[in-house]
Amino acid sequence: MILLVLIASVLISGVTIYQYRETLKNYHAHRLERKEEQVKQSVRYTLQKTTYAQTTENLHLIFKDEIYQIADVLNAPFNIYDLDGQLIKSSRPRFEIDAQSNCLDAEVLNNLAMSVTRRYLEKNSAAGDKYQASYTYINDNKFKPIGILNLPYYENNALNDTELRESLTGLMWVYFLMLLIAIGLAYFITKYITRSLHTVSDMMVKTDLTKRNKKIIIEESDTEIGKLVTAYNEMIDELEVSAVKLARSEREQAWREMAKQVAHEIKNPLTPMRLSVQSFQSRFDPNDPDIRKKVDEYSNTLIQQIDTMSSIASAFSNFAKMPAQKNETLDVVKIVRLALDIFNEPYIHFVSDEEEIIAKWDKTQLIRVVTNLVKNATQAMRDQSAPRILVTVATEGDKVKISVADNGMGIADEFTDKIFEPKFTTKSSGMGLGLGMVKNIVETYNGTINVTSQLGKGTVFTVIFPKSQSPNKE
Repeated sequence: MILLVLIASVLISGVTIYQYRETLKNYHAHRLERKEEQVKQSVRYTLQKTTYAQTTENLHLIFKDEIYQIADVLNAPFNIYDLDGQLIKSSRPRFEIDAQSNCLDAEVLNNLAMSVTRRYLEKNSAAGDKYQASYTYINDNKFKPIGILNLPYYENNALNDTELRESLTGLMWVYFLMLLIAIGLAYFITKYITRSLHTVSDMMVKTDLTKRNKKIIIEESDTEIGKLVTAYNEMIDELEVSAVKLARSEREQAWREMAKQVAHEIKNPLTPMRLSVQSFQSRFDPNDPDIRKKVDEYSNTLIQQIDTMSSIASAFSNFAKMPAQKNETLDVVKIVRLALDIFNEPYIHFVSDEEEIIAKWDKTQLIRVVTNLVKNATQAMRDQSAPRILVTVATEGDKVKISVADNGMGIADEFTDKIFEPKFTTKSSGMGLGLGMVKNIVETYNGTINVTSQLGKGTVFTVIFPKSQSPNKE
């Protein structure tokens, strides 16, 4: 609307100026023709009543005084030239005659001679005003040319220009008022049109799959807005159905994942327990003087793993808290060494910078972290001719650093960012849940776990966690 008003104002202003100029052009043309005709009639009348012979040589005598009378009566100064273009008589004062040319240009004479109407109109400008001059022949009684009549005409447009400015000023104020009205109408109409759109957009922003969404009810909405509201309401109904299906699917998926994790966690201690029992069975010697000590060591190892399985089983009913997290003061060096006792591989080595590192952690969780990382490393040693796994424990300020390094097959770069994802594995067996649970446990205690690997050279897992910090409850 605003653009249309602006375009209309510009177009009408342009048309007004063009029409004004055309009107002035026609006005001056007709005015010059009228004055020219009046002067010609007066000249013919003077020639008819004169006693001098109607010749070119007598024109200065014929119009000696009459030229001034005619110019005063008609308010139209004019000049008389002979047929060769020489000035014979002028109605203007002497100083004006001296200022003008006493001889016509050859172009004027040629154009006048070739004109069918026996009239030539010259257009020019002088002193900033438009100037016109008409040239016609003065004929005797036998219609023979004896002189040239020149009628100069200056277009004075000062008054008309003032009127044009006043008209344009008035038109400008009218269109300025119309522009204000258009802006007001555009604002209110836009607010009315977009009111429904704002309602729809606000409801779309508030749309939430986790709760029941309200439908939009808009009265007296136009056809397009009504279709949009209907489409939104239909979408809300479909979302509710989809949300129910999604919630059911997520619950089922959560239970499946929980079952896989529990099975995986229970399977981890079963393998070393089996190996410990088989080792104890093959090496059992009732006559060994240290038999009691060895039985106690095997028993402690089995009890530790049984406690881990019991912790998992007892927390199975509560998925959000599986396994339960404790915050107890413990010796990290001792716990890591205890976690490594279940592995019989001779290539597993343990190094600690200190004899004792005290920290607040969950004993069971720490054993699970070390067990999963070492087990993951041993699985990478299957095709290695000289396998080696180095487990180190150190302190870095107020933090504990545990590293598990191996010289196994390594991890490709495209898999480095995915190894901590649940269910991701590069092995032919297993469900790929171990490293994902290790990452969750470490991050629960405000720690970090990083991996660096070179394909064909080995992998290093580094776990860093605070010595004394409560686990996250989220």
